[in-house]
Amino acid sequence: MKHLMIGLCMTALAATTAQAQDMVTYTTDQSFEDVVFGLENAIIDQGLVIDATSHVGDMLERTKADVGSDVTIFTKADVYSFCSAAVSRKVMEADPMNIVFCPYDIFVAVSPDTPDQTMIGYRTYPEGPMQEVQALLDTIAKTAIGQ
Repeated sequence: MKHLMIGLCMTALAATTAQAQDMVTYTTDQSFEDVVFGLENAIIDQGLVIDATSHVGDMLERTKADVGSDVTIFTKADVYSFCSAAVSRKVMEADPMNIVFCPYDIFVAVSPDTPDQTMIGYRTYPEGPMQEVQALLDTIAKTAIGQ
């Protein structure tokens, strides 16, 4: 019985980790630079501090030959990481394991297939307390592009 329970738990864990998170994206004809400027201001206007900016597009382009590829995935792509002390405390008081979602990220990217369109988006969060974080990210992303 003990082995059966361990097996079931491991199966459930594997199924949980295999699920891809959904994302919310918005597309605009604004330039990458304008969307980034809007995003930085939208984050700051919420009283938040940008912890890090990951230049994912630059990294992918710089390393593509090193990994045996010639594919340009993004012409430009950055991920902005930040946190809200108030919201983070609230969701982690509800469930300390919500720490897994911190910091929060919003990406801005341009695909070579659609060079006149800029995408902005974020991953979705589970139902419950984390929906407050998702609402915050949605407000920031929409504000960044003037929606």
